[in-house]
Amino acid sequence: MHIREYSLPAGWFPRDPGSVSAFLSEFTNSSNSAWSRAAVAPHAGWYYCGRIAARAVSSLRPEAETVVVLGGHLPGGTMPLFAMEDAVRTPFGNIPIDKEFRSILMNELDGAEDRFRDNTVEVLLPMVHYFFPKANLIWLRLGADSGAFEAGRIISKAAAKLKLKINVLASTDLTHYGPNYGFSPHGTGQAALRWVRDENDAKFLKALETGNSGEVLRSAELDHCACSAGAVLGAMGFASAEGLGNAQLIEYGTSADVGGGTSADSFVGYAALRF
Repeated sequence: MHIREYSLPAGWFPRDPGSVSAFLSEFTNSSNSAWSRAAVAPHAGWYYCGRIAARAVSSLRPEAETVVVLGGHLPGGTMPLFAMEDAVRTPFGNIPIDKEFRSILMNELDGAEDRFRDNTVEVLLPMVHYFFPKANLIWLRLGADSGAFEAGRIISKAAAKLKLKINVLASTDLTHYGPNYGFSPHGTGQAALRWVRDENDAKFLKALETGNSGEVLRSAELDHCACSAGAVLGAMGFASAEGLGNAQLIEYGTSADVGGGTSADSFVGYAALRF
């Protein structure tokens, strides 16, 4: 069996199952009458955004047979990238890849193998394995273009063809602000933090909540407020095909909130949403 091993260094998330379980134990996906079937979660280290990510992942219906995790960090025009291994390593063991579903999607989407080290999917997999211990996985990264929306619709049709119950989890962080990221249009300190929170990220989130996929892409490209817009567009396309309605914000925060809310010169926005 070919296993996709960790590529991220230690520190992004706990490596032992006890620590993962302790971190996630306050979240539950076992008794909710209004489960979502698609969600958006951030993908930084758990210290900064783990709680927000867990709120997104735990909002998904627990009976899913396969969880499709949509990653990004790909520019427009990039072909869809799939993990081609048999399974992926997590602290709880290996999550099997749904190879039948992957085969259909690769053919429909003209996909290629994801040979690259990237955090957008990997950092969420311990949560996926914790909340969905019996589910299979699709690891898929989508480029930031309108084709990602159509990819989400194709995912819905392919699952229906297989009569497969799936969840779709899209992975993105929001504005990367400050000198560390070469983006400081509003100086530093609390004024910069307010601008990111109340204007730049708010604009992107509003586009998501109103279902405006064109504005999601435009905002990500021109306002620099999302690093993986393709993943978000994929979730929107899936939600559209499934008739799930628009995204609803669960929680928003920034890395500056960690440690009592004192802003640093460089920080990142995070949000959890559900469809």
